Amino acid sequence: MRHLLILNERDIRHPNAGGAEVNLFEVTRRLVAKGYRATLLCTRVAGAPAEEVIDAIRIVRMGNRFTYYLRLPTQVRRLLTPDTVIIEHLCKLPFCSPVYARAPVLPITHHLFGTTAFRQVPWAVAAVVVASEWLIPYVYRDREFIAVSPSTKLDLIARGIRRERIRIVPNGVDCARFHPPAREPDGPPTLLCLGRVEPYKRIDLILRAFAQVRAQIPDVQLIIVGGGTGLAAVRGDVQQLGLNASVTCTGFVSEGEKISAMHTAHLVLNASEKEGWGLTVVEAGACGIPTVAGNVPGLRDAVVDGHTGILIPHGDVAALARVTVDVLRDHTRRRQLGRAARRWAERFSWDGVADATAQCIEEIAGGEPQGERMTWFENDSAVASGG
Repeated sequence: MRHLLILNERDIRHPNAGGAEVNLFEVTRRLVAKGYRATLLCTRVAGAPAEEVIDAIRIVRMGNRFTYYLRLPTQVRRLLTPDTVIIEHLCKLPFCSPVYARAPVLPITHHLFGTTAFRQVPWAVAAVVVASEWLIPYVYRDREFIAVSPSTKLDLIARGIRRERIRIVPNGVDCARFHPPAREPDGPPTLLCLGRVEPYKRIDLILRAFAQVRAQIPDVQLIIVGGGTGLAAVRGDVQQLGLNASVTCTGFVSEGEKISAMHTAHLVLNASEKEGWGLTVVEAGACGIPTVAGNVPGLRDAVVDGHTGILIPHGDVAALARVTVDVLRDHTRRRQLGRAARRWAERFSWDGVADATAQCIEEIAGGEPQGERMTWFENDSAVASGG
């Protein structure tokens, strides 16, 4: 079978691994089970060897987040074989492998930062990110793309990628592992904020809304699960707002600890400026927990408004607080939303995502795609036609 040479800045063991890395790992190990060979080129991480094998995926680590990109062309050319297909996971800087490698290339696009990069990283770095994204329609002009959501597809179209070259293949969720608790949490009303703690996630908005929620529901609790570059600032905001007794910041946790936290929660809040898909929203839904989120790219795809959760205008702290209070007080509605969120999550299996990815690989490499083409969203055709 073919050799998959995968380019992504981080691997699953990286302390800042997020949804893109979960997607990479879950899909690639299933592709390996189908007979593909896989090599991941990523950055070095403290405590991890330069090379190792995880679930039959060869991991090659080199350089830091800056020197990695300088060394990449040489390493890619060194590892190319006649049957290699390059898979780029686009969620930070584009790798631009079509410029320096003669091989089929499949870009899997999670999200593009655009101007939100200026909130996440220093100005000079953000300018490089934005400038590099301008190259995408030129470097990948004739390539087929995977986008993880309708929002990401529309973002690519807006940047000049032809809509017929973009296929939507969302992230999956392991519904056997992420499942509702045996019984509903019997503790105080508990809100959950999940995922990496970064500036563009806008947890500051959640804290301001939570202060208003607590004024109406005094025993409410908020658990912020995850680590990241914004964690110290979030802890400072908690102290400044006088919320220490009601807010817990866990930092980085294991997958099992994350699921345990979900099983104590009644509602998830997400105020991110932009997401590729919103993997943690669907994972929470698999546990029967609805989400209140901003109506922004990615989250508007992962949350079915009024059915699996509720979307509000991004940045509207008063609306976030009001809807949160309403859902916490209306137990019947919250349970209905949670049951629907579970059914919605069951649509997105990693096996299905891997099958669709394998189809795309074979299509660009001249092979024979197996099975019928899968569609996850009713509006796939509308997105494809620009509607």
